Amino acid sequence: MGDTAITKTTTAKPVTAAGTVTTAEPVRATGPVTLTTAEVATTAGPGAPGPARPAHAAGLPVASPGTSPATTEPAPGIPPGARIPSTGGISSGPDTPPGPGRPSAAGTPSATPAPAATPTSPLPTPRRATGPARAEEATHPAAREGKGQSAAPRPGRADGDPDGPADAATIAPHDPCAHGFLPERPPVRSLIGTWTRLDAMARAAAVAPDREAAVALVERAHRADELAALRQRVSRLSLRNAEAAAMRIAVIAVSCGWCGIDPQAPAAREVADEAFLGLWAAIAHRIGHDQFVALPTLALHNWAPERKPRRHIPIDQLARTETLVPIVRWAPEGQPLSRLDRLMLAATRLEAHGIWLFRLAETLAGRSPDDSSTPTALRRMVRVQHALRAQLLAEAAELSAAPATPQQRAVLGALAGQGALEPPVLQAADAVLGIGARRLREGRRQLLRRHLPAQHRAWLSAMDRHCAPVRTLAHRGGPDAAVYREAQESLIALRRTYTALVQAAARPTEAPLTRAA
Repeated sequence: MGDTAITKTTTAKPVTAAGTVTTAEPVRATGPVTLTTAEVATTAGPGAPGPARPAHAAGLPVASPGTSPATTEPAPGIPPGARIPSTGGISSGPDTPPGPGRPSAAGTPSATPAPAATPTSPLPTPRRATGPARAEEATHPAAREGKGQSAAPRPGRADGDPDGPADAATIAPHDPCAHGFLPERPPVRSLIGTWTRLDAMARAAAVAPDREAAVALVERAHRADELAALRQRVSRLSLRNAEAAAMRIAVIAVSCGWCGIDPQAPAAREVADEAFLGLWAAIAHRIGHDQFVALPTLALHNWAPERKPRRHIPIDQLARTETLVPIVRWAPEGQPLSRLDRLMLAATRLEAHGIWLFRLAETLAGRSPDDSSTPTALRRMVRVQHALRAQLLAEAAELSAAPATPQQRAVLGALAGQGALEPPVLQAADAVLGIGARRLREGRRQLLRRHLPAQHRAWLSAMDRHCAPVRTLAHRGGPDAAVYREAQESLIALRRTYTALVQAAARPTEAPLTRAA
C-alpha cells in the first residue's frame, strides 16, 4: 500500500503510556509516519506475549495494552474514554479519519480512504493465537474469506464428501423449465473406490441369463462382505454419486425379480438377500426416495454421450443432439444394443425433446380459460406432442431390429406390472390436460407418480392445482374448447404410441408400430 502521511489531533485529556502502543482504531499523527502497512501490522505493545500479527490482518483493529483483552473496559487506573498517546507521537481517539480528498489537521489531504467497519458476526470465531492477538480475533468477526472456517460439512453435503460444493438439490428448488426431469448433470459413468464392486455387480446382473444367476451374484457378494462394506460408506456419498449408486441398485433389483418389494418391510427378507436390502434401504434414505426402482431411475440416470462434447451445453440439448449409449448395458459388451437398452435410451430422448411441454405447463399454470394466451399455448402443446409421437415412431424401427432375451423380456414385464414404465414427460402433460384420472382407475395417477422423486411429485401436484381453470374448457364449446380437446387427443395418441413401443420391446411382433398406435 505504500507509506501514508497520517495526522491526528486530540482534545481529551491524554494519559501517558510507556512504549509503543497499538490502538483499537485507525490513528493519525501530527507529522509524517514512516511505518509501512506490514510494519504497523506487526507492531505490538509491551507486555504482549502473543506472536506478531500477520500482514493480512493489518486492516483490523488491535487491542491496546491499556484495555482489557476480552472486553472494551479500560484497565484499572485508566479513566474511561481516555486517549493513550505513545512516546512516538501517536494517539488514539474516536474521531473519524479523514476521507479521501479531505484535509487533515496538518493540512495534508488524505491519500487513502478509511477502512470500512466490519459488522460483527453472531457466530464464534476459532482462535488460533494467544495474548492480545487472540483477544483481537475473538472480538473481531472472521472477515477473511476462507480463514478460520469450520471443518464441519456444509448443509446438503455428506459427511466426509470430498466433492466440493454442496448438492444443488438442497440449495435451490427444482426448476423443470430448465431441463425437465432430467438430472442437472450427466450421470456418473463409473464409480470409484470400493463402489467399483457395485458397478461390476450391476453390469454382471444386467447380462445374467436368468434371475437365478443374478441372485447368485448378490449372494456371492454377501458372503464376501462386499455389501456390508458398501453399506457403511453410503453416508459419505455425494448426492450425485448416490443417484448413480441407486441406478445400479435398481438394475440389480429388477434383474433378480425384486422390483416390487419394499426394502424396509419385514416380509422382504423372506424374498431378497438381507444384506442387499440393507444397502438398498440406505441408498433410498440417502437420496430421499424409496420407490426408485422404475424407469425414471433406470433410464434417466443410465445414459452418457458416446463422445465428449467440445463445449458445455445444457443437458437436454446434450441428450437431444448427441449419440447416447447406456452406462450399464443390458446386452453383453461387444454385441449390439438390446431392445431393453434402446427402450431406455428412447425414453431419455423423449424427456429431452419434451422439455417444451414442461415450459408450456408453466405458461398455462394459473391462466384463465378466457386468456388470449391459453389457446396459443394449447396449440403449441399439440405440435410438441405430435413431434414426440413422430420421434417414437422413428425409434420403433431400430428397436424392432434389436435382439432380445427372455430375461430382458421378463424384466420389462415386471416393470410394466408395477406401473414403473411411465415417462415423466407424459405425466407432466397429463397434469395439465387432466385426462389420466378418467381413463385410469381411481388412484392410478398417484401410483404412477410414486416412482418420481419428491420434488418432481410436488411439481406435478402443483400443476394439478394451477391448471384446473384451463381444464374447465372440457365442459365448454367454441374454438378454445376445440383446441383443448385436440391437445387431449394428441396426448392420448402419444401415450398409445409409447405403449406400443414397450410392447414391441417386451413381446417381439412383426406388426408395425403405426398399426398398433
